[in-house]
Amino acid sequence: MKNIGFIGMGNMGSAILTGLLKHGFAPETLLFTDVSQEKRESVTAKTGVESVSTNAECAMAVSYLVLAVKPQYYETVLEEIRPALIHDPVLISIAPGKSVAYLKEMLGQERRIVRAMPNTPALLGEGMTGVCFDPEAFSEEENNLIAQFFSSFGKMEIVEESLMDAVVCASGSSPAYVYMMIEALADSVVKCGLPRKQAYEMVAQTVLGSARMVLETGMHPGELKDMVCSPGGTTIAAVEALEQWGFRNSLMKATDACFQRCKSV
Repeated sequence: MKNIGFIGMGNMGSAILTGLLKHGFAPETLLFTDVSQEKRESVTAKTGVESVSTNAECAMAVSYLVLAVKPQYYETVLEEIRPALIHDPVLISIAPGKSVAYLKEMLGQERRIVRAMPNTPALLGEGMTGVCFDPEAFSEEENNLIAQFFSSFGKMEIVEESLMDAVVCASGSSPAYVYMMIEALADSVVKCGLPRKQAYEMVAQTVLGSARMVLETGMHPGELKDMVCSPGGTTIAAVEALEQWGFRNSLMKATDACFQRCKSV
């Protein structure tokens, strides 16, 4: 029996699988399936991880099963794997909007479920995952592996399940906004004459360094912002323009839309 299996090799499943391989999980301990035979062959050729052709076959063969499919496919997948869970694997769900109660209703109240919301920087070992589960339902060995699993591709935070939709907003969906900001800022300085390759490198490194300042200094983001804004200087003029054009409000509205979408999935 394999240790960890994946149903689905989309962007998130692939990112987590790659993160695990980069951080000590051997290919022979992993297994996956995907609806696309071409994807299965491609991932196996790239990673050395074995694949199987059906969801039920994957579910029967592993101790920990990661459900890495989009929410709209959950009902079909859960119906397919339900008869295959006779060995009581630990189930790890990473879909937004799918509660533990829903999963237990579909698979049985006795199922042991970890609900999580990772993000795509897991590909580089820099993921941020919100995780909720009842540690009392798992053995010490299982609790240790759950922690090792999520820590292998970044950082994890334990949260109450009632906050999981907020986690989607904070870290699950928000990398897209950061990429949009990097692209827009790079475009703006290309307009000022900076070569595009240098623009992307300088902007992306600035985002990386700024994020580390928040995480490693423990200072409030507003305080760090003030440190860059000299009286009457260039930065405060730019900040004024951002406020005028609704920079912060646009992010808050994006969060509102994301949060409401979580409720409707």
